[in-house]
Amino acid sequence: MRAITPLMNDARSALVLFSGGQDSTTCLAWALERFAHVETVAFDYRQRHRIELDQRLVVLDEVRRAFPQWAGKLGQDHFIDMGVLGQISETSLTRDVAFAMEKDGLPNSFVPGRNLLFFTFAAAVAWRREIRNLVGGMCETDYSGYPDCRDNTVKALQVALNLGMDRSFVLHTPLMWLDKAETWSLAKELGGEALVELILEHTHTCYDAVRGPRNDWGYGCGTCPACSLRKRGFEAYREGRPSLTAERR
Repeated sequence: MRAITPLMNDARSALVLFSGGQDSTTCLAWALERFAHVETVAFDYRQRHRIELDQRLVVLDEVRRAFPQWAGKLGQDHFIDMGVLGQISETSLTRDVAFAMEKDGLPNSFVPGRNLLFFTFAAAVAWRREIRNLVGGMCETDYSGYPDCRDNTVKALQVALNLGMDRSFVLHTPLMWLDKAETWSLAKELGGEALVELILEHTHTCYDAVRGPRNDWGYGCGTCPACSLRKRGFEAYREGRPSLTAERR
């Protein structure tokens, strides 16, 4: 068997899967605190909430403006057209249908293969850019049951990517064991109230392309699964209620 190529990827750099939502913005801040150089990548899969693709650019500008200590670390942004994923997916995130549970127990917002493809395409970009660390906002604690958000899935994918690309990528998921309240707390820890306010005012997490009036917890329709999680998490964070993960310990 041929020996694995010596590591060429820069361990001081990271590529963040960045949608412009609460989770990916928190992950971006996490990466900017830890790595000397951080790039971002986004995916257009014809999601019904494509407004997030516009908001993400606003978020990047605001991060540069509000956090000068991070601005110099924030590098190139990459945009990948994955419209074919929307063409082959029949989900509530790629069609204008009501959110519901399927017979197999998964919500119809689950886009099969989405995170697997996201990390695979991100790894292809990282290969070219000589970046070792890939950062995603997947979470197994406070989520909708998506199987491609599970820790075991990400670990298996890391092995597959390293074998298939002959590299030593490291897949980071800093939110994996946090609930939404703890994600808000992490944002405050990383960037203080300034980052919390940036997330409230500029990110888009709603599954619909709805901005409208700002709620206490940010913008969104207020009824989709993403809004419900975000609202409950923000209320628990502001009230200092015990987190879900703390209750499980």
